[in-house]
Amino acid sequence: MRGAEAARCLALALSVVFAMRARAQAPAVAGEREAAQLRAAAAHLREGKAAEAVRECRTVLAFDPRFAAAHMLLGQAYLAQGSVAMLAEAKAELQQALDLDPSLLWARFYLARVYLDQGLYQKARDQLERGLKERPDVPHFLSLLGEVRRKQGDPAASVELNRQALRIDATMTPAHYYLALAYLDLKQEDTAVGELESSVRSPFVTAEMDLALAAIYIRRRRLAEAEDLCRKAVALDPLRPEAYLNLARVFNARHAYDQALQALHQALPEGRELPASAYYQQLQADLCAEQGAAYQAKGSLDRAIEAYTRALGFDPDRGAVHRELAGLYVRRGDAAAALEHATAAEKLGTPVEPALRKKIFR
Repeated sequence: MRGAEAARCLALALSVVFAMRARAQAPAVAGEREAAQLRAAAAHLREGKAAEAVRECRTVLAFDPRFAAAHMLLGQAYLAQGSVAMLAEAKAELQQALDLDPSLLWARFYLARVYLDQGLYQKARDQLERGLKERPDVPHFLSLLGEVRRKQGDPAASVELNRQALRIDATMTPAHYYLALAYLDLKQEDTAVGELESSVRSPFVTAEMDLALAAIYIRRRRLAEAEDLCRKAVALDPLRPEAYLNLARVFNARHAYDQALQALHQALPEGRELPASAYYQQLQADLCAEQGAAYQAKGSLDRAIEAYTRALGFDPDRGAVHRELAGLYVRRGDAAAALEHATAAEKLGTPVEPALRKKIFR
């Protein structure tokens, strides 16, 4: 889950902490001023004004660079900006806050959040478990630890930890979302749908919650509901490529191929770069494969082949893409390329249909 939602949930409570620490860490007059600025920064975060929060925190730190609470809130503000590029900055601020004051519980929480986003699951787990030793019943820590355990391959542990979090705070939206992901891993899709539907009814819904439910609705051919969720996700986070990818899947399922291609173009506008991570490699492969499907359905063989080939450039182990390419190359009359892709598809457990196979393997 992105930092913006958690920032909104916690900023009000944290403003009190900031005021107390301001009085303890700075001279009396200046401390009151800095505490007021941090309360203003927390208010900005509640209102979704991350840039304003950053400005207030930097002003405080210009006066006192060892103000631990200001480093913590600045790290949160960087996360709330929703930019992958700001993760390193957020991580540095949160770590500095903990170096200055190891008792800052929420700095530890947000640092774990950064580690989770970076795929450093054991580091995230270490931070969360350390926080729970100090405060055993904080539902945010329990819930996020559950998601970390799921990422480490233990969805059953995630179910238990998130159920524990909900027993403490039954209104906690992230716990329902993480429960849904765990149930999906456990192949309990109907139960997962119930948890996701609970999540998207919350005032604290995030784009990723809408998209997780939309993906299931697409598989179940509940396309109108899926489209509505995708559009809500776009409204919440217009820069999120996954929203446009799922919207394109809805349009392809409806045979609205031009609309699908338009949505895919919005997913990655020209000049936009994505981080070089495994997740974004898979995402770009998904986008290219969906583009290939739209062009294929429109009868644009060359463009379909080009899009599918780009998908394999990001992920060469996609058997379904090799299978589609095999059929397209048969239609183009390129027997060698068709044989190459059909062989790759079969090795990956996705054989071509029997009639096409006879044309290729003869």
